[in-house]
Amino acid sequence: MNLAAVGGYFTGLQARIVAALEAVDGRQFLKDEWTRPAVGGIDDLPPAPLPREGGDGRSPSSQSYADAALERSGGGIDDHPPAPLPKEGGDGRSPSSQSYADAALERSGGGITCIIEEGGLFERGGVNFSRVRGDRLPPSASASRPELAGRGFEALGVSLVLHPRNPYCPTAHMNVRLFTTGGDDPVWWFGGGMDLTPYYGFEEDARHFHRTCKAALDPYGAELHARYKAWCDRYFFLKHRNEPRGVGGIFFDDLNEAGEAGFERCFALVRSVGDSFLDAYLPIVARRRDIPYAERERDFQAQRRGRYVEFNLVYDRGTLFGLQSGGRTEAILMSLPPLVKWRYDWHPEPGSAEEKLCTEFLIARDWI
Repeated sequence: MNLAAVGGYFTGLQARIVAALEAVDGRQFLKDEWTRPAVGGIDDLPPAPLPREGGDGRSPSSQSYADAALERSGGGIDDHPPAPLPKEGGDGRSPSSQSYADAALERSGGGITCIIEEGGLFERGGVNFSRVRGDRLPPSASASRPELAGRGFEALGVSLVLHPRNPYCPTAHMNVRLFTTGGDDPVWWFGGGMDLTPYYGFEEDARHFHRTCKAALDPYGAELHARYKAWCDRYFFLKHRNEPRGVGGIFFDDLNEAGEAGFERCFALVRSVGDSFLDAYLPIVARRRDIPYAERERDFQAQRRGRYVEFNLVYDRGTLFGLQSGGRTEAILMSLPPLVKWRYDWHPEPGSAEEKLCTEFLIARDWI
């Protein structure tokens, strides 16, 4: 199992996708690098070492310690217990704050968030890379594998969500990830997928998206697309609303095959999915981004975005995993749209384009 190769692919995928999105949007993404505390929350991370006094007898500035605390957890200095002094090195000097930051990253992980807000095309969008280590799996990760509860783990992946401003451009989501566990019998599995959430339905767009997903999977088994599409339809479903989030796509988890050859085959499938996202999504955006719209369309978009928020905060395992593991909240919640509306018992006007979305697109349907 070559974790370095997987991590290298994921960071390269993030960079390629961000570059392509910047080209179509016309504005740059903000890049935010961060470290995160160990699984179980911020209280499980050992306190940060307080730097020793300098050679002139003065203590380091409070700003330098605040910076270290902020880099360590993304929280404030008051969130942490008193910090012990580090042991001196062989030359009598204390370890540098940089060496501590490196150690914190090595122990519990971190990531890179690339975010755009109020762009030329995207009202909000984010492309995250994260690599997380912890002493025990959080409940959201071990719910379907109770025998792994309590094990140490490492998880790495790329996740993106894009919310265009124009209501005729759909929201898109993609994720590829790898989990590994510690213990005497280590376990690993890949997961991922992508899905499309339109506000106004176009059959051409839905068919293109699903055909691209199928083309990515076909080299690894002719039966996979039907299986992963059905899995996606089940997963991205709001049970309390009895409706899907969008027109689906593909979703898979627990992807594992025995031996080194099995790992390489699963990794190749994940790369095929990740590499196909831009081909699946950008042609749709190109077709729809210049369609004129007015307040009616924006209002319906905001109402449908409410469903997106409901799913992510109630059901999405990635969101729950991030929050349960004491992760960086800003990075976890970058998936949420910037403007949302809820209305009491609202229904679209009969015969309208809004009703057509609900009756012809937000249903389980074979788009191939």
